[in-house]
Amino acid sequence: MAVEIERKFLVVGDEWRAAPAVFYSQGYLNRDKQRTVRVRIAGEQAFLTIKGVSQGISRVEFEYEIPLEDARELLNLCEQPLIEKYRRHIPFAGFVWEVDEFLGDNQGLVVAEIELPSVGADFSLPSWVGDEVTQDARYFNSNLACFPYSQWD
Repeated sequence: MAVEIERKFLVVGDEWRAAPAVFYSQGYLNRDKQRTVRVRIAGEQAFLTIKGVSQGISRVEFEYEIPLEDARELLNLCEQPLIEKYRRHIPFAGFVWEVDEFLGDNQGLVVAEIELPSVGADFSLPSWVGDEVTQDARYFNSNLACFPYSQWD
């Protein structure tokens, strides 16, 4: 069984923009709180991902590469709207940060995530990392699909 251990932060400043970006389009076949089933196209690769319920900063995750054409068809079956964003991978102090710059109804939101080897792993914050939002469900991609950033108070 695969386990994802992840922390999520808001992004400040512009230093992160120097890294190359890849366009992502993703949708949800299921957004139930007990499990999410996501289809994602990342550049020229595609994935089907199943995630369990979050327990603190960890949850079970299963991810499988699928044919790009299958992913395009599956995105048509997903709940709308899709999540679209640019993702940058930025190495820093022994880890790779993923910085997501959201588009569409979530434009203006920029979030950085770090995957950790264990719940208590130590890591350093880059200067462009702001407030932590790991436990704030509004920032889950599955929630941004139906409650977009542009509609927050």
